Amino acid sequence: MEYTLIATSTFGLESVVAGELKTLGYEDLKIENGRVIFQGDEIDIVTCNLWLRTAERVLIRMAEFKAESFEELFQGALSVNWGSLMPEDAFMHVTGKSIKSKLHSIPDCQSIVKRAVVESMKNKYGIERFEETGAEYRIEVGILKDMVTLTVDTSGEGLHKRGYRKNSGEAPIKETLAAAMVLLSRWNPSRILADPMCGSGTIAIEAALIGKNIAPGLNRNFVSEQWDIIPQHIWRDLREFAVNSINGREFKILASDIDGRVIRTAMGNAKKAGVQDYITFQKIPVQKFSSKKSCGFIISNPPYGERLGELKEVEKLYQDMGRVFSRLKGWNYFIITAHEKFEKHFGKKSDKNRKLYNGRLKCYYYQYFNFE
Repeated sequence: MEYTLIATSTFGLESVVAGELKTLGYEDLKIENGRVIFQGDEIDIVTCNLWLRTAERVLIRMAEFKAESFEELFQGALSVNWGSLMPEDAFMHVTGKSIKSKLHSIPDCQSIVKRAVVESMKNKYGIERFEETGAEYRIEVGILKDMVTLTVDTSGEGLHKRGYRKNSGEAPIKETLAAAMVLLSRWNPSRILADPMCGSGTIAIEAALIGKNIAPGLNRNFVSEQWDIIPQHIWRDLREFAVNSINGREFKILASDIDGRVIRTAMGNAKKAGVQDYITFQKIPVQKFSSKKSCGFIISNPPYGERLGELKEVEKLYQDMGRVFSRLKGWNYFIITAHEKFEKHFGKKSDKNRKLYNGRLKCYYYQYFNFE
């Protein structure tokens, strides 16, 4: 069966998600704020959950309509054939959000949609009571400027939950954003890559996963694995395909940090991710970072100076980074920070910067292209 699928993303990464989808073979993509819409079947649901590195979730869009009253919301939700997706024992969990809409009471909207779904299921299965003891179906009612979108989540936990990061540093970067930073840099494993402020190792690990062509969702579970509409052999076959797609490429990524504790954490995370053989970890401050190799890449998420009293210290760090990186022969560097005056302290204007969000924090991804 064909569905309208939505790959959601943080703001600023929509085009990166679309690029991933194109690489996977999808066409006729519709890019909107925070999401990319496309068509797909059950195989595509599994493929996208296993392979998308920068998307947050993969949703099935069940309906889209305008509603300015609770009755319109109820009737719109009732018109959906929910039984085409959900069995009679489905555990139906409804969440909601509303922005700039007349229907702003989220609990009321959730309750009304749940009631409409139950009524629709009654018509489908001819029963009055649903035990809800089966697989989970996470329904979301999203309302933006009175336009309602009803979706069902196929991912479960967000796709950034790869399963390898049990521990993280004080200011972890999401795995999806780290992967996007690597993809936007256009790094390839023939070049040396370093993160001299690696923290819990997320950027280095995501780069290694990309370098080895390891599917980011290979070692985790998804809520739709329990659904009747997706036969288990599809999950089994596509996981086997993903394993066989891992390449034999050899490369080394340098990951260093001043904090020995977080280095140990990063090493543990890399081992869980299965990429420990491709990352060299070292306890050194960024001020002592050096390399005799040319034309390398630095991708890093340094401190932002968000805490009171840290700003001067962070600005000094940026000055040090500028001096250290300028000594590297023909290197590209890519740095994300929320500090509005990063370029001033770094000592060089970026060739390009891109607004991204690290959680809810607005950041800029400064890109320096410096090949000789």
